[in-house]
Amino acid sequence: MNELLVFVCDGAPVRGEFVSLGSTWQSIVERRNDPPAVRALMGEFVAAATLLTASIKLDGTLIIQAQSQGPIQLLVVECTSQLEVRATVKLNPNVTEIPDNATLAELLDAEGSGRLAITLDPSDRKASQAPYQGIVALNRPSPSHPGLLEPIESVSEAIMLYMQNSEQLDTHVWLACGPDSVGGFLLQRLPDTGGASQYDPVMMSEGWERIQILGNTITNEELLTVSPETLLRRLFLEESTQYGVRSFPTRLVRFACRCSRQRVADVIRMLGQEEVDSILVEQGMVETTCDFCGMQYRFDPVDCKQAFASSTLTDAVRPPSKGH
Repeated sequence: MNELLVFVCDGAPVRGEFVSLGSTWQSIVERRNDPPAVRALMGEFVAAATLLTASIKLDGTLIIQAQSQGPIQLLVVECTSQLEVRATVKLNPNVTEIPDNATLAELLDAEGSGRLAITLDPSDRKASQAPYQGIVALNRPSPSHPGLLEPIESVSEAIMLYMQNSEQLDTHVWLACGPDSVGGFLLQRLPDTGGASQYDPVMMSEGWERIQILGNTITNEELLTVSPETLLRRLFLEESTQYGVRSFPTRLVRFACRCSRQRVADVIRMLGQEEVDSILVEQGMVETTCDFCGMQYRFDPVDCKQAFASSTLTDAVRPPSKGH
């Protein structure tokens, strides 16, 4: 299963999504050997990125990026509007042991150093325009001690706060990551449109509350092992008549990396001639490995010379003679 399913309720202001990733998730982690807690966190972010991409009207790429001085130095998850995903994580070499049950706060917000951002990068963005970026809170006001902040412990809570602050939409998110798959479920309360609501006010409130209650019955095991279509039927069979639960055709989610020889040539040019020459003297060629897919790229002195001589990325590279 590598599917995303979107549904709406015609009789209540509710929109929802299910995502289930099997082989797509395996493609992301097959070359990695991350600690279980790190793997679980990355898996939940992958599910969250897929759900968010489908819920936000965007023709481009959604990027979730986290940085900290804790066990995780850098985490990046990307999902395009075509539901092509990739992800990577870099660990702090000074941290030797990570508990299997480590929380988001323990992995990303050690001593308040963590930073989590969600970036929306439209495909038609001009070079002079900056993509939209929203900062995601890693702490929240304490309900028991007003004026104090307490850490956010889970990916789902961080995503819900982001949607509330950025999109002004009440959102509930459930996420799960297992050894072989990841799953996610998102519910949103849609805003009223126009001067007169299309929904009956009583049904509008009751419908949102009722569907949230049903959503809370879902288990991690179901998210990881049951198809989105079956989950939809299980949860909302009785509500399909009252609230008009209606689904759309499932969409395929797949792993895809955007690295290329052309992009590496661009990076070489940004390094500058002096830096590249010193690498060539020391190593004989410039080598790099993509953090997302593990693809290796090698540029010998002739490749590097062509990269600097060309004014365009397409002309900057020739068919590789060694490696990729």
